[in-house]
Amino acid sequence: MNRFFNVKMMLMKQDRTFPYIRVTKKQENRIKNGHPWVYADEITEQTETIENGAFTDVFGQKGNYLGTGFYSERSKIRVRILGANANEKYDDAFFARKVRYAIQYRLDVMKDDFSACRIIHGEADGLPGLTVDRYESILVSEIASYGMEQHKDVIYRELRKQFSELGITIAGIYERNEDDLRAKEGLRQYKGWYGEGHPESCIVSITENGIRYEVDVENGQKTGFFLDQKYNRLAVRRIAEGKKVLDCCTHTGSFALNAAKGNAASVTAMDISETALQMAARNAEENDLAISFRQGDVFTVLKELRREHAVFDFIILDPPAFTKSRRTFHNAYGGYREINADAMKLLPRGGYLATNSCSHFMPKEEFMKMLQDAARDAGVSLRLIEVRGASFDHPVMPAIPETEYLKFVLLQIV
Repeated sequence: MNRFFNVKMMLMKQDRTFPYIRVTKKQENRIKNGHPWVYADEITEQTETIENGAFTDVFGQKGNYLGTGFYSERSKIRVRILGANANEKYDDAFFARKVRYAIQYRLDVMKDDFSACRIIHGEADGLPGLTVDRYESILVSEIASYGMEQHKDVIYRELRKQFSELGITIAGIYERNEDDLRAKEGLRQYKGWYGEGHPESCIVSITENGIRYEVDVENGQKTGFFLDQKYNRLAVRRIAEGKKVLDCCTHTGSFALNAAKGNAASVTAMDISETALQMAARNAEENDLAISFRQGDVFTVLKELRREHAVFDFIILDPPAFTKSRRTFHNAYGGYREINADAMKLLPRGGYLATNSCSHFMPKEEFMKMLQDAARDAGVSLRLIEVRGASFDHPVMPAIPETEYLKFVLLQIV
C-alpha cells in the first residue's frame, strides 16, 4: 500500500492530480500486454467520485502505475488508456503529437493513396474512440468516447494545421456522430458540419485505384465510403478478366467497378438499397464502365439466381456486419454460412469467390471454419488463394484483437 501512495505522491508532484482506479490482476496483465481497455467489473477500488470523461490513473493491486486514460461512467469499458508514461502531462501538446504521428504514418505507408484514406484509427493511433477519414478536402469524424469528445477542438485544430503545413487545405470537417455507442457513453447522437466555414455540398469526388467515386459524407455508409477495402478491390480486379462477375452488397459499386476495370466479360451488382444502386450506377457512368444492376436481399437473390440457372465465374460477397456483439455470434455464423454456401452452389468448378466479414466479433479462425462448413453444405472443395485484411491506413495492433476486424478471403472452387 505504501508503494501505491508513493506513486500517487510522485504524480501529484508533477501536477497530476487525476482520480485513480485499481484493477484486478487479470486486468493488469491485459494492460501490460498492450490492451488499452479497462472493464468496469475489473475495478477493485477507485476515487469516490470521478467525473465522466476525466483523465484517470490506473494502478495494479500492488500500487504499480499502469497508465492514464479517459473515464466513462456509463460504459462497460470504464477506462480507455491513452498512455503509460507517468511523466506525460496529457495536455493539448499530447493530442497534437498523436495527430502528427497519425498523419506521418499515413504519408509513409499510403504514399500516393493519401488523398482518400483513414487518418486516425482510434486505439491503433493512441486516440481511443476517434475515427477520422479524409476524402480530398473534407475530413469526416466519428467519436465514440466521452473523454475524446471533450478534446475534439484541439484535435480538429491540429488536423487543419498539419494538413496546411503539407500544402493541403481542409475545406470542412463533417461529424458522423450517430453511432449507438455514443448513447452508452452519455453523448448525444447527431451529424453535421463542425464549426463555421464549410462546403455547401456533402458530396465529394475521390479517385481510388484509378476509379472515380461520388462520396456522400452525410448519408453514405460509415463515413461515406469503405476505405478499408482499397487494396482488396485490386485483388478482385487482378483476376476478373474474361469472367462473369456477381458483386453482392455492392453499396457504391466499388468491387463491381474494379471487376469491370479488370476487363470482366460481364458484371452484375446487387444491393438491397435502391439508393446505393443509384449511386453505383452514377459511378459506373462516370467511369464509362458497363455494369448491370439488381435490387434485392442477398439471402433471397442468391437462391433466385440458382433457380434461374444463372451462370457466374466470380462472386463477391461483402455483406454488412451480421454481428455487433458476442451474444449474436451464432446467428451471424449461420447467416455467413448460408450466403457463402449459396454462392458456392452458383459457381462452377474453377470459379472464384471473394468473401468478407467486417465484424471483429467474427474472428478469423471462426470465419475460416465457417467457410469449410459452407463448402460442405454446397458439396464442393475449396482452394485458398489468399487472406487479406484492411488496408495499411487501418493498422492492426496485435495486442488489440478488436483492430483486426476485416477478413477478405479469396478462394477457388475445385
